[in-house]
Amino acid sequence: MNYKKLGNTDLKVSTICLGTMTWGEQNSQEEAFEQMNYALNCGINFFDAAEIYPSPCKKETYGDTEKIIGNWFNQNKNRDKVILASKIAGPGLPWIRGGSQNFSEQKIESALHDSLKRLQTDYIDLYQLHWPERKTNFFGKLNYTHKEEDSWNDFEKILVILEKYIKQGKIRYVGLSNETPWGLLKFLEISKIKKLPRMMSVQNPYSLLCRTYEIGLSEISIREKSGLLAYSPLAGGFLTGKYRNNNLPKNSRQKLFAEYYTRYSKPRASTVIDEYYNVAKKFDINFAQMSIKFCEIQKFLTSVIIGATTMEQLKINIESVNVNLEDEVLKEINNVQLKYPNPCP
Repeated sequence: MNYKKLGNTDLKVSTICLGTMTWGEQNSQEEAFEQMNYALNCGINFFDAAEIYPSPCKKETYGDTEKIIGNWFNQNKNRDKVILASKIAGPGLPWIRGGSQNFSEQKIESALHDSLKRLQTDYIDLYQLHWPERKTNFFGKLNYTHKEEDSWNDFEKILVILEKYIKQGKIRYVGLSNETPWGLLKFLEISKIKKLPRMMSVQNPYSLLCRTYEIGLSEISIREKSGLLAYSPLAGGFLTGKYRNNNLPKNSRQKLFAEYYTRYSKPRASTVIDEYYNVAKKFDINFAQMSIKFCEIQKFLTSVIIGATTMEQLKINIESVNVNLEDEVLKEINNVQLKYPNPCP
């Protein structure tokens, strides 16, 4: 396994992070336990969760993923072996604290303590803001529309609140998710000027189909040591090749929840997926492993978040750390990107 420092901390996290969002929906607790045991034995020390998981997020299952992780910690008494990340939801889900402006002091306190209880731990290593409160572009939205009347809890206020829980030992470090270059820079600027906690990471989408992170955020990540935690490196399974030729495997996410995951079924996507598939085939590389490894080797990346619903998938994904992408492979990958830039932003 490979490891990198989380931001400018002394924490060394595995460059493969175990994603958890299927636990409690597509995966049972028993299956989740098996995944965690296997990942830990492979050297993965970094797990990522969220209060809204499992996905698709629903009122009936809200918080169930964190409960499963908590039960595993309780059974194995191994909390100290895992660098645990979780997230507080942004606005928009009415069953979560009313659905609006979730980063107020009262709501952060409620969210954090509820997560700690479900996780059966007294601290979270990396506490992330899942998406911004302000109206901006995330979750694949394009064509930013500015509205001066938008209101949200300002960056300094949020950092002051988070600092309180860092001092109490309930949070070790903080990070962002689904954030823009402006948002990241503002947080970093205020933390520097006011000597407040620093955002150590940005959890955004990044894959062969969505390389938009490279446009503005990548330089900030490198220069400011606030690296990318790449989610959806396999584009919801599309970059495994299993959906090629209109195939729809039983119990797959697209079979069960296609209406929730439309980002990777856009025009041209199937054409581009075939092009990348052919690159992998030409060089005799497993398609999923090529897709994950491409993310892992980026200088601006801290860790790639993988997800799996079967042990076979998990083993293939983790084994990507041992894949070597030669210059000729990278050249052909980049040629596809030049031909079809970011088909699924």
